[in-house]
Amino acid sequence: MDIFWHILWSNVLPLTLMIAVGFTMQRLFSLDIKTLSKLNFYVFSPSVIFNLLYTTDISAALIGQVLLFVLLFMTLQASCVEAAVRLRGLEGGMRGAMRNSVLFYNSANYGIPLNQLAFSANPYTLSIQIIVMVTQSLLPNTFGIYSVNAHRMSFRSTLRTILSQPIIYVIPIAFLLHGFQVQLPQSVETPITYLSNAFIGTALVTLGVQLGNMKWELNPVLIKNVLLANGLRLIGGPALAALVVWVLGFFMTIDHMMAAALIVSSSVPTSLSSVLLAVEFDNEPEFASQAVFLSTVMSIITVAVVIFLLHI
Repeated sequence: MDIFWHILWSNVLPLTLMIAVGFTMQRLFSLDIKTLSKLNFYVFSPSVIFNLLYTTDISAALIGQVLLFVLLFMTLQASCVEAAVRLRGLEGGMRGAMRNSVLFYNSANYGIPLNQLAFSANPYTLSIQIIVMVTQSLLPNTFGIYSVNAHRMSFRSTLRTILSQPIIYVIPIAFLLHGFQVQLPQSVETPITYLSNAFIGTALVTLGVQLGNMKWELNPVLIKNVLLANGLRLIGGPALAALVVWVLGFFMTIDHMMAAALIVSSSVPTSLSSVLLAVEFDNEPEFASQAVFLSTVMSIITVAVVIFLLHI
């Protein structure tokens, strides 16, 4: 029961309050959500990824193990989402929106605090979470962009859009600078730190602005799609992660802490990236916003259950 209240007060409530700020600001002032979206995509998100990769020591062996898990896990989850999309008969932009709401999960501003709470700020499990977060930062800016635009843009136009995303270049640059122990000038390091610190707040305020911009009409079809996405994300995610960890255990050594960290990392709610993509490319923003909001609320229960079952 303690973990439930910790998750509620330490993670969900602060996130909810920041979302409420954006919601209130939108109702009062009608903010320009496109501007907020571009700030998140092109400034704050690349900054936080660069800062974490540049300042964190992670072994090559650990990176390889976690990336193998991510590859298998995402393949299985993508297969499940594709089956659900086809069974539901979803068309056009809703297909991409459904995929994004399940495949992209909140590994940064929800996953990292949750990891530190569940594992008592263990640097080993935090390193695992950071690697997962990097993959979850790269996917929305590549596959996510393709997914929401494939039905209306040519492959060349989509590829051009993907190549314009700074996150693609930030990740290898950060790895190289860290690997060769290049010391950034203080005049460069300080603004990067400030911008990375702004990521969580602006992303959550952006979600609140989008929620405040919605009509919130009771649409049975939309609600069914949102609940399906939430079920695949919050229940299907950790279940598939546990299956992958179990299978990998036959081929390599996976200790209990790594297994638990990987499963917990997959249990978090839908990522804000799905909302940012939906807003930036005008692709089912109401569905994306409701999927993020409802999955965050429902995760109070589901994440607590996952942690309880893992006996952390």
